Amino acid sequence: MVVAHVLTSLQIGGGERLTLDLAAGQVAAGREVMVVDLSPGADQPLAGAFRERAVPVHRVPKRGGFDPTLPARLALLFRRQRVGVAHLHNRLPLIYGAPAGRLAGAVVVHTRHGPRPSTPRQDWLLRGAGRLLDAYVAVSPELADVARERRACAPEKISVIENGIDVAAFAPSPERRSAARAALGLPLEAWVIGAVGRFAPEKDFPLLVRAAAPLLGAGARLVIVGDGAEMAAVRGAVDAHGVQPFVALPGPRQDVPLLMAGFDLFVLSSRMEGMPLVVLEAMAAGLPVTATAVGGLPKLISDGETGFLVPPGDTEALRARLQALRADPEAARAVGARASARAREHHSRDRMVERYLALYARLGAVA
Repeated sequence: MVVAHVLTSLQIGGGERLTLDLAAGQVAAGREVMVVDLSPGADQPLAGAFRERAVPVHRVPKRGGFDPTLPARLALLFRRQRVGVAHLHNRLPLIYGAPAGRLAGAVVVHTRHGPRPSTPRQDWLLRGAGRLLDAYVAVSPELADVARERRACAPEKISVIENGIDVAAFAPSPERRSAARAALGLPLEAWVIGAVGRFAPEKDFPLLVRAAAPLLGAGARLVIVGDGAEMAAVRGAVDAHGVQPFVALPGPRQDVPLLMAGFDLFVLSSRMEGMPLVVLEAMAAGLPVTATAVGGLPKLISDGETGFLVPPGDTEALRARLQALRADPEAARAVGARASARAREHHSRDRMVERYLALYARLGAVA
């Protein structure tokens, strides 16, 4: 029995990296796993990472606009590869992969990773695809509530499996810190604010730049790792505040575990989220996290104990929290240590893999 994870693309994003960890964990558990990329064109950044973890990559490109041929082409691949579980991640894979899975006689599972908005036409297509599901997984209780409100599928098919990460990959050490600082061109003694994510409007990185700008200088730096359509807006905010020498924008990177070792704290400035993988990674790395109180974050972070929460869009509140963390590094380290313990206990990759395999088994897909 083969598990096929279907993704819109293999670009570097939270849902894609989560799927990489899940697929690798399932391989380690003795399952046969593959990934299906719906994007056109050449290999994308994570294709090599999947192959390195013994997960074959298949591309079934979606054509422009609505593609009525895609379900049949996916179903043909599923049959040829003996797919027993079609595991669909986010919107496009659900719309096209649910009918394909049904045509191929596979168990059909969908995971919703985040709260991205959709059009009325997309909602109609998503509800139709939802009727073909055997299980709908949300990565936070809040996303599960949204699924029920939108009638995404039969309520009894909705469950929550929180994200998990390879916690060992993020273990901090002095050697990794030095290597990360060297990789980013940062002074060893600098105080470094870090962020990682897609440069998309919902991530609101310009807010982070505005909040951090008055604090930056020779001894304080800001690093934002990633890429996307909002890069120009972020660069514009950096230029507007005259902090170019103190801000690093290294672009998309696949060495995030190493780079996080070079941060002193981590910030998530999003306007909306589900259960962001990057926050779990920062917690595992022992970083004090300051995040906006959106999505599943208020349940993930105990304010003042395992991190800090600020209102979305509030520049002054975020700046005040950053100032407080810089003023009391011992308290910041203590929060980071408690966050690391929580991530290791409750959000390991192994725990997540076990829960998904148990779900497949309950649905009758036993390897």
